[in-house]
Amino acid sequence: MEVPLFFCPAFVGIVLFRVRHQVSLSNSHHKLRFAAKNRFFLRLENGNPFKSIRGSFRCSNWIENYPTAPSITQIADAKVIYSVAPAMGHNKESHPECNSRVPAIMNALEKMELTPKFRGSEIIELQSLKPATVDDIASVHAKAYVSGLEKVMDQATEKGLIFIDGSGPTYATATTFQESLLAAGAGISLIDSVVAASKVSHSPPVGFALIRPPGHHAVPKGPMGFCVFGNVAIAARYAQRAHGLKRVFIIDFDVHHGNGTNDAFYDDPDIFFLSTHQDGSYPGTGKIDQSGHGAGEGATLNLPLPGGSGDIAMRTVVDEVIVPCAQRFKPDIILVSAGYDGHVLDPLASLQYTTGTYYMLASSIKELAKDLCGGLCVFFLEGGYNLSSLSYSVADSFHAFLGEPTLAADFDNPAILYEEPSNKVKQAIQKIKHIHSL
Repeated sequence: MEVPLFFCPAFVGIVLFRVRHQVSLSNSHHKLRFAAKNRFFLRLENGNPFKSIRGSFRCSNWIENYPTAPSITQIADAKVIYSVAPAMGHNKESHPECNSRVPAIMNALEKMELTPKFRGSEIIELQSLKPATVDDIASVHAKAYVSGLEKVMDQATEKGLIFIDGSGPTYATATTFQESLLAAGAGISLIDSVVAASKVSHSPPVGFALIRPPGHHAVPKGPMGFCVFGNVAIAARYAQRAHGLKRVFIIDFDVHHGNGTNDAFYDDPDIFFLSTHQDGSYPGTGKIDQSGHGAGEGATLNLPLPGGSGDIAMRTVVDEVIVPCAQRFKPDIILVSAGYDGHVLDPLASLQYTTGTYYMLASSIKELAKDLCGGLCVFFLEGGYNLSSLSYSVADSFHAFLGEPTLAADFDNPAILYEEPSNKVKQAIQKIKHIHSL
């Protein structure tokens, strides 16, 4: 199948990508195959000669599971390890959650010399991945949903594109099921990587899953809000099951409430879910008094922030809410739903975070993980729909992981910012501190 040239209008500066991919039942490694060998091959064109990105996916124990991956010692010496699952076949023309999102990030990392090509052993791309199993997905989602989604792939193949969320925003194409398994698996592979590194180093690398479709809206019974499978929730259960990391702290700084993650763990005392999001934004959940149920009472913290909240608000939230919550919870690992759609340039909301805000978040969370859980920390890409602000903010997050100065001043324009609603922010923070006895 040949996908034509496309342009996502939110991107500042035109980047064209031509994607060729084929679906085959043969054993040829030159074709996209989503069956037993699970190989993908894509080519990107951005004004430079074509370059290839390959991933091969296999199963169990570090050597057996990741036979072509760097050694544990190499990973332990790195500062950042990332995986890439761009879901190039999962695409709807003119949709904000388009298949140019991950390639835009990769272009920015290349441009800013934040890839293994430029950084050697400091940065590693984990290329030997495995798709999540159905059992991995079923640790969070109903098996009926998982099997039902697989069955409608024939319908998606026939029609080209279908909607799988009754409210309309979540679509599927012929490759959505397998590419969603791969997105979840890319996160799981990073869990394995940072845990393996932590066995031989006190400073394992920070992991970042550059994946789509996003996941934090996907509820246990089905898809929602651009999201198919709950990538971070699946990784949390995997960390518990495979590595005995019982206490998982999840930070969700996407502009929208991570209702799917919220629902998956609402009665679980061992998984603390903390979401900051814009008050009144989609999907309308995540009220400040929703703090868990039963045994999980107090292990959910929802902090809706007023529109216009920005860098000052988020710095205060980190200092007065996120850090004390994590210190009290004492996690074994920190997972992050990293949504970059709170950026002032993003079209889907009205917060005014900057690239510098995301640098601060990445730096603070990295240090929190170092202090509390031996540095075990993995970020998962969620939202972010202005391709320019998304890609530069992710790149500056990498600078934070590396312990390097922010380059936000090269991108941010303070002139477009306006006064934050400081009184409303203060009221929200004081209320959440009262509810959770912080």
